Amino acid sequence: MSKAVFIATAEPYSGKSVVTLGLVHLLLSQAQRVGYFKPIITPLADGRPDAHIETVLQHFQLPLAYPDTFATTGQEALHLTETGRVGELLDTIIHRFKQLEAAHDFVVVEGTDFVGTGLALELDLNWQVARNLSIPTILLISGLDKTVEQVVNMALSIRRDALDSEVQVLALVLNRVAPEQADEVRARLQDQLPPATQLAVIPENQALRSPTMQEIYDQLGGELLFGADQLTNPVDHFINGSMQVPNFLRRLEENVLIVTPGDRADLILSALQANMSANYPRVAGLVLTSGYRPEESVLRLIEGLPVAVPILLVESGTFQTTTRIGGIQARIGPGQAKKIRLAIQTFERHLDTARLLEQLSTFAPRGLTPHMFQYQLLQWARSQRKHIVLPEGNDDRILRAAARLLEQDVVRLTILGDPARILAAAKRLGRPLDPQRVQLLDPAHSELFPDFAETLFALRRSKGVTLEMARDLMTDVSYFGSMMVYKGLADGMVSGAVHTTQHTIRPALQFIKTKPGVSVVSSVFFMCLPDRVAVFGDCAVNPNPTAEQLAEIAISSADSSRRFGIEPRVAMLSYSSGTSGEGADVDKVRAATLLVRQLRPDLLVEGPIQYDAAVDPAVGQQKLPGSPVAGQASVLIFPDLNTGNNTYKAVQRETGALAIGPMLQGLNKPVNDLSRGCTVDDIYNTVLLTAIQAQG
Repeated sequence: MSKAVFIATAEPYSGKSVVTLGLVHLLLSQAQRVGYFKPIITPLADGRPDAHIETVLQHFQLPLAYPDTFATTGQEALHLTETGRVGELLDTIIHRFKQLEAAHDFVVVEGTDFVGTGLALELDLNWQVARNLSIPTILLISGLDKTVEQVVNMALSIRRDALDSEVQVLALVLNRVAPEQADEVRARLQDQLPPATQLAVIPENQALRSPTMQEIYDQLGGELLFGADQLTNPVDHFINGSMQVPNFLRRLEENVLIVTPGDRADLILSALQANMSANYPRVAGLVLTSGYRPEESVLRLIEGLPVAVPILLVESGTFQTTTRIGGIQARIGPGQAKKIRLAIQTFERHLDTARLLEQLSTFAPRGLTPHMFQYQLLQWARSQRKHIVLPEGNDDRILRAAARLLEQDVVRLTILGDPARILAAAKRLGRPLDPQRVQLLDPAHSELFPDFAETLFALRRSKGVTLEMARDLMTDVSYFGSMMVYKGLADGMVSGAVHTTQHTIRPALQFIKTKPGVSVVSSVFFMCLPDRVAVFGDCAVNPNPTAEQLAEIAISSADSSRRFGIEPRVAMLSYSSGTSGEGADVDKVRAATLLVRQLRPDLLVEGPIQYDAAVDPAVGQQKLPGSPVAGQASVLIFPDLNTGNNTYKAVQRETGALAIGPMLQGLNKPVNDLSRGCTVDDIYNTVLLTAIQAQG
């Protein structure tokens, strides 16, 4: 079940408030703790908080502090985007959202307001946020001042853009549609949308569209002469008072705003008299222009009237003021209880709320984005702080990664090497290590050394290892670190920044050994592609696995995938798809696929299958129609090390993907190998993987 929903629109002033207020109201009837989150806000110029956030918090009395309801401002988001730091922006949003999600039963997430930046840029950013939060989206389109053709085309175009961006659209809401167009718009779109997408067409409602006198005052500024208690008056029309009184009175309509120079006492008094008359419509307010303050006698007369509408005095001329008023867009603000109730009623009238709740309860995200995956790695590792040993304390990259891990308090660490040299090197790097927070051990001089040597001798005596040989081997950091893991003094080990793969994993194979029922140690990479995370195996350990070993690698990789939040759809890769190919290599993959199906009927597996058919929906449907894996594989199993290693490196270099791993699978306790060309980020991520593996 989804614990959140994202509200996205394609343009400003589309009426997001109707959906937001309606959703929060609906969800509060189903859950006790409903949160509200607006990742990117546009604060008012005078520093006041976002009015819409205040409206939601105040009306529903949500126990949320204002700073907890957003991640950043539009200006900051634009700066990060323009400087190529979108990833940093998304990480911040994910972190803030997850904090809110953890404290609530459900969270309503609202996209940007489209004020101050390019529409295309904001729309793309909204898609990225929705996709990275892995939550369904309600897509809102405005029909204001559009023809039927324009509304329909825009709705289909924006929905297609969302789907191309891998955003799952729960409902398409067309708001502010001309009432006479509503039926035709609904009929035109109904047949072009899949049954799973709810369609709602909301006709334009003048009562929601009209700004209040408060909004007029906020936008124009000036001096409020009268009527502070009437600023909630809605403004449905405005007229320029520049004619004689009889003509002026004939033009009055319900909730009209009168704009006139301040020296037109005849029009001012006529408007106020009309407002009190049962024969004339209600006047919303007056704006007096050109800085002309009415005569003192006129002001005294107004003060004595029983009902005074809001009267503003502004310095700008009548034409300029009228133009500015025409550009004011209404927003539902704090304290506008009548408008809020109307917005909620409008939502309930035009959306199938029971169906919407059902859609949310059955929503299943289609994948895990790289940013969300890395966030989850950090949170999973932090949930149980495991003890990881890093044998290569003489490498600067190890020390930098260790400092970062300790700063974030993710794991407990032991670093092997000469303690004095490690501390000096860390200081030189500007990342000093606190000896109180990290264990530094020199294997040859450690008090653990004699016991470790005796244990290795006992374990390997049958293989011809003497005590002297065991003592010699135990001076090797890989053996010492592996023995720490074996004896439970550490939960896992990460090595390989300096040493070869064979050097790293040999001790583990000798005495940590494999899990029951596992005959082969293999590896996977978590490939953080631009739009998803895929699991590649085996790309680091087994040169030419047999069909039986390949099946075991596939099963281990599927289990690793599920353990790390990625639903496994296993593709057994080959140079042909289905039954078309022949030869020993493809036959091996075919046999391995059959074994996986026999051993694990719960897994979705397809093979043999080509890489393009495994990951491209169009190709997959063409080559293997009806396959639940083709085109949407999340676990890709390569037939041999040559293919796997080259493919993961090619994908990494050509797409800019982040390859996290390799992560070894099949051992009784986690030991993981680094590439000698690894970065600090690689080490950091591999330690997180190892810590999570150690949690069982």
